[in-house]
Amino acid sequence: EPEPVFTSVKSFAPATVANLGPGFDFLGAAVDGLGDFVSVSLDTSVRPGHVSISEISKLSSNPLFNCAGIAAIAAMKMLNIRSFGISLKLEKGLPLGSGLGSSAASAAAAAVAVNELFGAKLGADQLILAGLESEAKVSGYHADNIAPAVMGGFVLIKSYEPLELKPLIFPNNQELFFILVSPEFEAPTKKMRAALPAEIGMPQHVWNCSQAGALVASVLEGDVAGLGKALSSDKIVEPKRAPLIPGMEGVKKAAIETGAFGCTISGAGPTAVAVIDNEDKGKVIGEKMVEAFLKEGNLRSVSMVKRLDRVGARLV
Repeated sequence: EPEPVFTSVKSFAPATVANLGPGFDFLGAAVDGLGDFVSVSLDTSVRPGHVSISEISKLSSNPLFNCAGIAAIAAMKMLNIRSFGISLKLEKGLPLGSGLGSSAASAAAAAVAVNELFGAKLGADQLILAGLESEAKVSGYHADNIAPAVMGGFVLIKSYEPLELKPLIFPNNQELFFILVSPEFEAPTKKMRAALPAEIGMPQHVWNCSQAGALVASVLEGDVAGLGKALSSDKIVEPKRAPLIPGMEGVKKAAIETGAFGCTISGAGPTAVAVIDNEDKGKVIGEKMVEAFLKEGNLRSVSMVKRLDRVGARLV
């Protein structure tokens, strides 16, 4: 059992864009400047080996039913913490059910905070497994949000049994901007997963595999135009989910007509994500996407233009 190296710490974990079009459940990326903060403190009023949530808004304060609480407990078990109790404070910077990895950001920040409190003994893979325990309870056993939330950048999930992850390094000298447009609409992950086909035909399988391969190659080459084209090309998941988000098809069309390299649904939605290599152009595209959500789906929305987060969850 490691000794604590701090009495309290604060950590941050970024928002994430999962799936990236054809990469359903095996590709994700972290988004800079958006995310959740978690503070953890040693607390003698909390039973040793347990976690208490002292501050939270809109979510369950029971640590067994809260993403941050579940991940914090999992990290404590991995570290074999039995002599200390911890109190946890969660500051949500992400809206719930937005398709931006809200639950994963809370889980990643909590696991990292607990780990740092006790001297950072756990590696990224273990932190991701702690976060996966929480994801499994709230949105399903998939790592395409939690892996980039912990590691930053683009991440490919090579295998779930056992968990094998491959960071995809987007070149430092290349600019990449995500245009994120979030409508006032709820798209619960469970409902959006229920819409997916149980089986697919060989032609769709071949097409999506080729597009996912093209996407990975584009990330590694820093080819934003190629990345956008592949991102836009999913023929399995997006066709089933887009009709459930009012105006999504019109928003995608508006993004591409205004100059985006590609557009798709972020995670399970309802946020639409487009990619571009210029921030000012991204802002113009975002405005057109907001207009399209209102015109085509009768939904108000907000747009943001954000860089790729290359760092992942970290101590603040």
